Amino acid sequence: MPVTKRDYYEILGVPKTASLDEIKKAYRELALKHHPDRVAADKKKEAEERFKEISEAYAVLSDPEKRGVYDQYGHTGFDQRYSTEDIFRNADFSSIFEGLGGSGGVFADLFESFGLGGGAGPGRRGSRGADLEHELELSFEEAAKGVTKTIAVQRREVCSECRGEGGTRVACPTCHGTGQVRQNSGFFVVARTCHRCGGQGSTVSKACPQCHGAGRTEVERRIQVKVPAGIENGMRLRMAGEGEGGTRSRGDLYVFIRVKPHPLFQREGAHLLVEYPVNIAQASLGDEIEVPTLGGRVSMKVPAGTQSGTVFRVRGKGLPDLQTGRTGDLMVRVLVETPTNLTARQRELLQEFGKTFGDEAHPSHRSFVEKLTRVFRDH
Repeated sequence: MPVTKRDYYEILGVPKTASLDEIKKAYRELALKHHPDRVAADKKKEAEERFKEISEAYAVLSDPEKRGVYDQYGHTGFDQRYSTEDIFRNADFSSIFEGLGGSGGVFADLFESFGLGGGAGPGRRGSRGADLEHELELSFEEAAKGVTKTIAVQRREVCSECRGEGGTRVACPTCHGTGQVRQNSGFFVVARTCHRCGGQGSTVSKACPQCHGAGRTEVERRIQVKVPAGIENGMRLRMAGEGEGGTRSRGDLYVFIRVKPHPLFQREGAHLLVEYPVNIAQASLGDEIEVPTLGGRVSMKVPAGTQSGTVFRVRGKGLPDLQTGRTGDLMVRVLVETPTNLTARQRELLQEFGKTFGDEAHPSHRSFVEKLTRVFRDH
């Protein structure tokens, strides 16, 4: 189900008629407030997501062309025209954070760590590769015992021929290698990210024949994933440095685990639950039965007089606990099965057997009748 994105104006808290200066001011205040390094450790993840959200809103609303498309078509039409990379390309963050540690300072590093780029400063600073996701399906037994799987991942890596440069580079003729263009505005000089080189300070004069100027190539890598014993459905494994390649560092690969259900067992944390049907004679007289475990069958005693739904515990026959390392138990729920399709002789014997029952044989029934009698007597 697609995620509903919030309105960009609402994110920045500005009206649709807001000027560029008002948009810049609102973004600057929010960016300083939600910078991940300025919040408690337990709120850092939330702050990172909020910082990305407000930065995306600013990147769109500060660009006249993108803002016009967004105002006309909203998120639906805009997202069809622009990728995340397109949104942040040539976005001017440098003039927002001037005076806060050079041309963006710590904010430039933060943009790059998020893979946002965005012209936080001139020059060819390294970028971090994008994170990737992969879904891995396991059998119930593989998840219980642990397994090593080899997966094939399609990812983009820095071109080995040009090392991510895209080809032969020369100083940008528009900004003359500074990454910025300056414009006089009254008494002020406004510096903006160079639209031609995207703040890199250089452009490709001759494209690399291997990557055709992209700086990265598409490859398939086979990666071994070591799945720990006891992993649960829905968990994810982080493979550091196995994402897409960047000129500064590689992204991460997140492997999402999907565990197929088992025909017999249900999982409850580190414990396993299995339902075992017994007949009325076994439940009444007691018996020794063989119950299944993931390692084979084990014997278990069913005491005489066992009631349907009673749960017995077989210790140490569950799953490893990822937190403690201890092994859980096997919980056996005994279900007393009422006989069906009786022969005439079986029916006759069962009727004779039923006549011999007294209150002592059915204490629960006797207790229920006594309670029922009191209820109707009181009313």
